[in-house]
Amino acid sequence: METLIPNRLATLGHPHRLAIFRMLMRRYPDRVSAGEIAQALDLKPSTLSSYLSSLMQAALIDQTREGTSLRYAIAMTEVQRTFDYLLLDCCRGRPELCSSTPLPKMENPPMSDQKYKVLFICTGNSARSIFAESILRHEAGDRFDAYSAGTRPRSELNPFALEVLERKGRDISVLRAKNVAEFQGADAPRFDFVFTVCDRAANEDCPSWPGQPISAHWGMPDPVKAEGTDAQKSLAFQQSYGALANRIRAFAALPIASLDRISLQRAVDDLARTGAGEPA
Repeated sequence: METLIPNRLATLGHPHRLAIFRMLMRRYPDRVSAGEIAQALDLKPSTLSSYLSSLMQAALIDQTREGTSLRYAIAMTEVQRTFDYLLLDCCRGRPELCSSTPLPKMENPPMSDQKYKVLFICTGNSARSIFAESILRHEAGDRFDAYSAGTRPRSELNPFALEVLERKGRDISVLRAKNVAEFQGADAPRFDFVFTVCDRAANEDCPSWPGQPISAHWGMPDPVKAEGTDAQKSLAFQQSYGALANRIRAFAALPIASLDRISLQRAVDDLARTGAGEPA
């Protein structure tokens, strides 16, 4: 550890290697192909290969092969060991010097009508994030205020998405495509949770949110890219809706007020590995 930790810190000291690390952290627990990383960060393949090699040598990320594609992910256990070592070494047997304040539970004030505020982010804000906003509002609108936005919103909502929502009996009159900038002003809601639901949005270096909300990446295939007949395209949107509905129901069922921040973060990360269910 005496040489490993300095090596890891030096590796992250390079801005491009740090950018790759941060992107993979935003995408965790996903595995991301080298091509997608290169495109998102505008890096040449040869340059990216060198950076990825350095991060793997430092055991900050790991690599797997899926078919002909190499995919990369954060080596979370090693990253956690790094921070644990830094804190323990810094404290030198006196943990009271370095102990962080106890992480608060996500509690609402007693006798308050305050709700947890949740933002779903996609690139276009025309389908998946709109689905998520509508589903959470329908499933648990008494406990959550749901919002959605796009990093590059389209001018109108996808007609296939609207058709699915209308079939489900959802109120589409309250839905519109919005830019994340709407939620960054002084009068913007203070979010408790921020979820990205498309890979492109997660790949972008999104702004930090006041209050450090719990965040996670719930990426899923883009139904807008579905090809074929209208019936086949409609099915893709129904499947996207169903997967999101399963995930959001599981999220709404979490005992949020009884969990500390670490447990709650772990729970929403675990939901990223589930939710590929049948249309709801």
